[in-house]
Amino acid sequence: MMQPKSRVKIVSEETLSNGWTRLSSYLLDYIDRRGATQQLKREVYHRTPAACVLLYDPKRDLVVLVRQFRLAVHLNGDPAWIIEVPAGLLDDDHPEQAIRREAMEETGYQLRDARFLFKCYTSPGAFAEVVHFFVSVIDIADRVAEGGGLDEEHEDIEVLEIPLDEAARMIETGEIFDAKTIMLLQWALLNRNKLR
Repeated sequence: MMQPKSRVKIVSEETLSNGWTRLSSYLLDYIDRRGATQQLKREVYHRTPAACVLLYDPKRDLVVLVRQFRLAVHLNGDPAWIIEVPAGLLDDDHPEQAIRREAMEETGYQLRDARFLFKCYTSPGAFAEVVHFFVSVIDIADRVAEGGGLDEEHEDIEVLEIPLDEAARMIETGEIFDAKTIMLLQWALLNRNKLR
């Protein structure tokens, strides 16, 4: 059996855009599972690695989420101020350092611990971005700042404290439709007793 990397040869790459993120068009020779070579054209967004965290308060049985504007959602005609877990790009930091920074900037919570859960590609058909998922047990005393994002980045972030069961219902009603948030909420529902 052929090794997976030997089945793909990049023929050419063209940068289509290099703004907020780089978009490339690729031409590649791909050997399918029957051994036939196909020439394929694909586009890839080269997003840098990111991290996200679910902040869970076991004493109050709630999660701390944020609401902010997302242009792509707006362009699709869906409610553009979406509810999410705190997240952000690594910016050359270790994933845990990055998520501690993002949690503080977005929510005002200082994390005592940040437990790594898993990493995944949320849209591997077109995005090179890999996201590192964390959970952190928090307490109201850990909120040491207002949060809301950075003024210099023009962030306008609303901090929400929602009971875990209500957040789960919000997935069913369509009020929460962000993939990383759904994954972390479902993880929390399955592991709530381990977090107390």
